[in-house]
Amino acid sequence: MKYILVLSITMITCLSFAQKRNQLNNKPNVIIIMTDDQGYPELSIHGNPILKTPNLDKFAESSVRFGEFHAAPMCAPSRGQLMTGMDAAKNGLVNVSSGRAFLKPELPTMGDIFRVNGYSTGVFGKWHLGANYPYRPQDRGFEESIWFPSSHIGSVSDYWGNDYFDDTYWHNGKQKKFEGYCTDIFFNETKRFIENSIEEDLPFFAYISTNTPHYPFVAKDEDLKVIEDLYEHSAFSGKNDDLRKKLVPYLAMVRNIDTNVGSLMNFLERKGVKENTIVVFLTDNGSIMGIEYFDAGMRGMKTELWDGGHRVPCFINWPEGNFKNLGKEVSGLAQVQDLLPTLIDLCKLKKPKPIDFDGISLAKVLRGEKHISKDRMLILNYSRMPNFINYPAPHGQTIVRKEGAAVLWKGWRLLENRELYNLETDPLQKYNIYEKNLKVVKKMEDQLDIWWDRVKENVNEPQKIIIGTDNENPSVLTACDWLDVFIDQQPQISKGIRKNSYWCLDVSQAGDYEIELRRWPKETDSPIAGQCKMVDRNGNIGGTALPIVSASIYIGGMELRSSIAEKRPYGFEGLTKEVTPEDKSITFDVHLKPGPIYLHTFFHLKDQGTIGAYYAYVTRK
Repeated sequence: MKYILVLSITMITCLSFAQKRNQLNNKPNVIIIMTDDQGYPELSIHGNPILKTPNLDKFAESSVRFGEFHAAPMCAPSRGQLMTGMDAAKNGLVNVSSGRAFLKPELPTMGDIFRVNGYSTGVFGKWHLGANYPYRPQDRGFEESIWFPSSHIGSVSDYWGNDYFDDTYWHNGKQKKFEGYCTDIFFNETKRFIENSIEEDLPFFAYISTNTPHYPFVAKDEDLKVIEDLYEHSAFSGKNDDLRKKLVPYLAMVRNIDTNVGSLMNFLERKGVKENTIVVFLTDNGSIMGIEYFDAGMRGMKTELWDGGHRVPCFINWPEGNFKNLGKEVSGLAQVQDLLPTLIDLCKLKKPKPIDFDGISLAKVLRGEKHISKDRMLILNYSRMPNFINYPAPHGQTIVRKEGAAVLWKGWRLLENRELYNLETDPLQKYNIYEKNLKVVKKMEDQLDIWWDRVKENVNEPQKIIIGTDNENPSVLTACDWLDVFIDQQPQISKGIRKNSYWCLDVSQAGDYEIELRRWPKETDSPIAGQCKMVDRNGNIGGTALPIVSASIYIGGMELRSSIAEKRPYGFEGLTKEVTPEDKSITFDVHLKPGPIYLHTFFHLKDQGTIGAYYAYVTRK
């Protein structure tokens, strides 16, 4: 009897597992492809006068195309909205750097939601939602991750010297060198991930986030040759050599994306999973180059509130999804935060907890069962770049303000509460008709007021990097995450740019900590006051030597924030040590209590003022 009972329990367990597996097998796979700075114009299906994108065109023709789809005007806010289904003003990620590019850790992400629903989850390429705990991909629901931090390859927080070829990326928490061109690597590693998921009999969610065609414009020779030929046979040939030098590699990167998309779709077909895989293609903001050669009938570019800054392509493909209007542009205003609620409905996912989405589900729109409401209004707002600020100021451009928003309604565009355009009569947004349409303005301002009342309380509260945890020890802090000061590119470090700010941190547990200050990251093995020793692909040693003679740190509580603009020490008077020409780093030993702190560092230059330590390695002993 005992054995019969055990056997019965075993059979029930096996049946339950089999039922669960069958349920999972019936779920559609999902792939999201988001490219960087490509924009609406950089597709031949949208009339590009130079570029040919046959694979993306073919994909679009078999997909539902959203003709009025909008992202944020900058890349990181769009990615945060994609991952959470929430406005940037609510999810905490309002900028691309400057200590305001962290996604609130308490919010479930797309990775979290798919993972708890039994999917294998992977991200490949650009992350840009935080480089430290608790903001990394492995902290946000992704089991497999091959990624680089910050805005682009060659950013301050990226592995020093990465140049698109044979680079070092983060792979599941460890740095690993990969061979090949960056975009090829991200797509190929996605295929490997999909193969493993198929072998494990699990549905998969893959997020492919290319760094291309973001600056710097670095392309493969084979793509350059093709685009060079297309350029020479275009109307632009011989007219503007400066444009050619930028545009050819930029479009060559897009061509490489197109090739990889075609290869991926063929791969899915060979593996027998194409029919039951939802594939979404979109870009993260408007074109960076469009206004210089082809605007697709729009005004503006990346970072701007005109439609050219945020209207992007979005194609959704699912052969088994019973989608209607394939190959046609669906009308109505849609936005990037609509994708998560849409995928939850399409895949019949359970949410781990109630979520206050700002996006709406487009599932019924995709199936032709309903239309997007003509009365829908969208609010776009983000934090501006502090490009010319060398030290944080209380009222800098990074502070999100209600007046900085764009309100979209039908063909109307209300920008910064002072400009109104009607796209139906003025698609290039040349004529401000604010004063002539005050009733329209009032209706749109009322919606803006409602939105602002929901987000204003915490919109400008910076998120904090948590230090001293077993999840990340040491924590590598970079100038990219200084609050309200912009440093995001390795060439800025090489030049010794004269800027400084502080990190917002949260000490997880009391203890003794070592804070190691560096001008160059560890992998360069370079002296603080000297040049970078790491040799680039061309055999050059980079960087400017600086007459750094001493280093200081100041640590204080969050309540002392107001004193920072006055450059006063806080918490304690600080610690200072001499820097010799041979020193590669300067370390300070401090005891920290749990809770939020500011960490502020200084390198003192002989008779030349100060700069911040661009890198700080914080270790709980």
